[in-house]
Amino acid sequence: MLEDERGLGLVQVITGDGKGKTTSAMGLAFRAVGHGYKVIMVQFMKGQINYGELETAKKLDGFDIVQFGRPDFVDKKDPAEVDIKLAREGLEYARKLVEEDACDILILDEINVAVDWKLIELDDVLDLISSKPDSMELVLTGRYAHEKFIEIADHVSEVKEIKHPFQKGMMARKGIEF
Repeated sequence: MLEDERGLGLVQVITGDGKGKTTSAMGLAFRAVGHGYKVIMVQFMKGQINYGELETAKKLDGFDIVQFGRPDFVDKKDPAEVDIKLAREGLEYARKLVEEDACDILILDEINVAVDWKLIELDDVLDLISSKPDSMELVLTGRYAHEKFIEIADHVSEVKEIKHPFQKGMMARKGIEF
């Protein structure tokens, strides 16, 4: 894929079993907003939880986060119809953003998981990727990145867990994990 004069236009994948995939995408968003870019993050499988990044994004001109999920965890083996519906709505919303060339950077947070858990179809995401404007940077986050995403991406990062406080029974901490 060709970059535009600003250097945007690539496809990035941030995947792996470690903590920090969304955080990495947030760092990219904060940096980009600092340079005057418009960034939209579409969050799949996340909804209405008191994530600190939601409050921070409200304070930044040029960065919007839109959630398509419930506050409850999705059951991978038996996802509720509402989880499938919300994920598909998120993909449709992302497709509209792509069609309208609505931002410089579009982050599809947890889309890798949504595909792996069959909430949305792989081919639908591949279609979205292939239809993005040449000047739009597209970032796919989440565990379980499909091999086709990795193959077509220009930049792939894997976040690997070595050690995590959860292994010792520590719960998620406000301002650190959420």
